[in-house]
Amino acid sequence: MNAHKARILLLEDDASLGQLLSEELELDGYQVTRAGTVNEACRLLGAETPDLVVSDLRLPDGDGLELLKASQTGGHSLPFIIITAFGTVDQAVDALKAGADDFLTKPLSTDHLRLKVRRLLIQADLTRQLQQFLAHNGADESLGLIGEHESMVRLRSEIRQIARSEAAVLICGESGTGKELVAKAIHRASERSSGSFVAVNCAGIPGELMESEFFGHEAGAFTGARQARKGLFAEAHGGTLLLDEIGEMPLGLQAKLLRVLQEGMVKPVGSDQEEPVDVRILAATHVDLLKAVHEGGFREDLYYRLETLSLCIPALRERGDDVDLLAMNFLRESARRHQRGFLKLSEVSSRTLMDYPFPGNVRELASAIERAVTFCEGDIIQPDHLPERIRKRQGGAAGLKIARSGENMSEWPTLDNLQQGYVREVMRAVNGNKRRAAQILGINRRTLYRWLAAEESVEDRSGGQKPENTRLKEPQGES
Repeated sequence: MNAHKARILLLEDDASLGQLLSEELELDGYQVTRAGTVNEACRLLGAETPDLVVSDLRLPDGDGLELLKASQTGGHSLPFIIITAFGTVDQAVDALKAGADDFLTKPLSTDHLRLKVRRLLIQADLTRQLQQFLAHNGADESLGLIGEHESMVRLRSEIRQIARSEAAVLICGESGTGKELVAKAIHRASERSSGSFVAVNCAGIPGELMESEFFGHEAGAFTGARQARKGLFAEAHGGTLLLDEIGEMPLGLQAKLLRVLQEGMVKPVGSDQEEPVDVRILAATHVDLLKAVHEGGFREDLYYRLETLSLCIPALRERGDDVDLLAMNFLRESARRHQRGFLKLSEVSSRTLMDYPFPGNVRELASAIERAVTFCEGDIIQPDHLPERIRKRQGGAAGLKIARSGENMSEWPTLDNLQQGYVREVMRAVNGNKRRAAQILGINRRTLYRWLAAEESVEDRSGGQKPENTRLKEPQGES
């Protein structure tokens, strides 16, 4: 859904305020339908389902919670914002428990309302996308891989193409990006899907036991080998074998793996006879194998045999809104494991996750959500439930660097200096658009005007003038 074409039902009995809010929301491209009573709003709700509801709490014929309940029938919950001039903590708690997504008090900042509306519509859209993915979990449409970023769309397309081949595949990506999930997707989409999928971590097997683990051994082949044992290749016969962290495989075993790829034969340790195996090899690594080739740690012929078909999994920090999609999915799964009811992320928690770079990728996100569910005693995941390293990132100075001259603390900037510098940087980044700058700074436009006026006043008194490229410019038509 395009958020700018969303339909909003606005329930407000104050005609002038309703007109103001309607006009402000329509500026963002929304289609707004107004109502002045609960009965009228319920009738409109029954005639056409909106994408979001904004409702006053106290109304002539009831309160906004009645409309909230009406909007939740049939197991479907609409994004819902309650506004009131008589806000109390108890009322806010009651509204949120009843299913409202936010509770705002009058006098109302229209910029703040618009930000809340946009955020809730984006989250609702992501939830719908997630439900579509879950509906097709394991099917060809999603391949079990959640994500709508263009890099993931491209990855799923490449998986479908590669699945039709029988050649070996090299899967590259940072730790935690989901290389084994991609390998399983290839297996499920291939004609080998009815066969076994066997995964082994090459870094987790002692070097002296690797050959036996892969190819099996005969009884008495070495000390402790009391009986014959099938290897991983035999276990995966007719299916797929994933060699994770293949860069950790010893050079001698790499040569034997190359022979398996070329001949389709394995020789158990202690045997003189080769045995045929029908296995598709998938290899995964988070290291640069070509660099390892140049350094003598990986066979060049094996590398180019694997590299013919290769996939690169994008890092989570490169996938935009997929962070929200994945977080909601992990939240649903974790809540089910913990036998919890419906849980959701607060707006601040969602924004905190979106702002964090996730060096540990999808695995780190899943771990963060698991921790949050464990420590959350209510129904909403708040930032305090997230790991400290993620909270600290959000609480930082938005990328501002404090310029220091040696250890002379007298030269450190004041808070006013930092504020002025940050406001100037934001204004430059948005090309002087004060409305957008106020949104980023988390203030209303009148406060921003005061800050800018104060800065201009200081300049006038000092007789100074900014260089042309740093002066704050107002866009044409911006108020």
